[in-house]
Amino acid sequence: MKPQTHKRFILNCTRQTVTLTILFILLISQKQTIAQEHLNKKVTYNGTQNLAEVLSQISKAGNFYFSYSGSLLKPDSLVTLRVKSVSVRDVLEILFKGKVDYKENGEFIILRYAVLHFTIEPENIVSEKKQYIISGHIVDAETGKRIKDVSVYEKRLLQSALTDEDGHFRLRFKGEHQQVILTASKEPYRDTSLVFLSDIKVRPEGYTGEYGQSGMMISNVIEASGIGRFLSSSAQRIQSINIPGFFANSPFQASLIPGLSSHGMMSSQVVNKASLNVLGGYTAGVEGVEVAGLFNLNKGNVTPVQVAGLFNAVGGTATGFQVAGLVNLVYQKVDAFQMSGLANVNIQDFNGTQLSGGFNIVKKTTDGVQISGLGNFAVGKLRGVQISALMNYARHMKGFQIGLINLADSSSGYSIGLVNIVKHGYHKVSLSTNELMNANISLKTGNANLYTMFIGGRNYADTAKIESFGLGFGHDFIFNKTISVAAELTAQHLHLGNWDYANILNKGQLNLQIRLFKGFSIYGGPVYNLYVSEAPTGSSATGYKQQIVPKKHTSYGPGAKSWLGWNVGVTLF
Repeated sequence: MKPQTHKRFILNCTRQTVTLTILFILLISQKQTIAQEHLNKKVTYNGTQNLAEVLSQISKAGNFYFSYSGSLLKPDSLVTLRVKSVSVRDVLEILFKGKVDYKENGEFIILRYAVLHFTIEPENIVSEKKQYIISGHIVDAETGKRIKDVSVYEKRLLQSALTDEDGHFRLRFKGEHQQVILTASKEPYRDTSLVFLSDIKVRPEGYTGEYGQSGMMISNVIEASGIGRFLSSSAQRIQSINIPGFFANSPFQASLIPGLSSHGMMSSQVVNKASLNVLGGYTAGVEGVEVAGLFNLNKGNVTPVQVAGLFNAVGGTATGFQVAGLVNLVYQKVDAFQMSGLANVNIQDFNGTQLSGGFNIVKKTTDGVQISGLGNFAVGKLRGVQISALMNYARHMKGFQIGLINLADSSSGYSIGLVNIVKHGYHKVSLSTNELMNANISLKTGNANLYTMFIGGRNYADTAKIESFGLGFGHDFIFNKTISVAAELTAQHLHLGNWDYANILNKGQLNLQIRLFKGFSIYGGPVYNLYVSEAPTGSSATGYKQQIVPKKHTSYGPGAKSWLGWNVGVTLF
């Protein structure tokens, strides 16, 4: 290895090592779409209108959209167009007379002012021991100026280079050669191709068929993210801008780090069946298995298996099985089992199971199961299950939440936990009295399906004081706007002036609720009481009630007794 090459290798490895130390900061900062061949669709038009309206009617007829700068294309100018069953591509040539370039991206045809042209000027072709080197310059066709940062690539062979400050490029090929077609791309120039070496065959190692797939478009969301900008080289990002419409398939690729790959700079333009990244890699996608010692970066879709020691970042969709030591980050829909040590983060819809030691985050609809050690966050709609040791949040909760704290903006599901708060749900305060304590208050949060109760009470008799606090949950059976029945279970600790003994009063109560007007209801009903205490007779402090259990009761041994009681009260809000 030459000294300069060795130095660059060491610098690249050092750069990737530094990446790991700031991974979490960058990761927090942070579609594959298949072109529909809209340019080949046939349209018919006959009339005179302004350019914007003509483009609008053509796009509606073809079920796609045009994207362009209004000031650049002068959409108010009147044009006359008479075509019958002509391709959209030919219509654009008629309208703009070759002064506009166009590319497909998903549902869009992007129109760009493109009067600039360049040429490929080969200067040297060297052949030795089945190795072929082609070099040359990219030159502006009008000014003769050599152009830097132009992507020069061979689609079938997955070889590419960027021109330097002097517009110079150099490509190396191996194998039996028949024909090489070099293409040069850069905004705002028109793509230019040159065919040569027509008497020899060219095949890359591992070649199994035609690679080029010009109809595929993948977003650059990974490169636009903080982690993508840090881990990918500027040359890779420039190439993605220059050739956004070219992607290929390959049976296998191997990388040490992004840029040091068996596909070289073309790695981010290739979808692989198998991908092995010693430290980390950057590819267009995976349709098989991808494994990395540290990280995987993917522009497009990943299926069915992806494993990384630290993190996976996917710009498209993920299906199948995705595992990371720290973080899985997916920008499009996920239909998979995700497992991570720290977090699973999905920007679009999720369907499957998420398992994380820290957090699970889905920004849109969640259909599946989220299980985490710290928190689950369904920022959109939850139609699945959230289970967390600490906290769950869902904007629109239509499933189940199980956790210490459960939060939702709106809810028609079930939340089971110590604290259940629904922003647009129950925030009710009940005041009541019963046969044991003459003053009780409870706060109810949640929804009609399941609400949590925080309870406090006191009996204010001078010689028979009782103080209580506890928790409970309930369900409202709503018959109409006026009548409902509440079924509630509660558990309260009764303080009798002595903290040496636990005195637990469990209640099952059924209340008829009558809404008199908005924000005010009255209720009442029977209560089944089960009192459990090991406090001996006379252990209550002076002034506190000494005998809690009424004379008419059922005994289940010295420490448990039950009886029937009652309660009445009012509910506010």
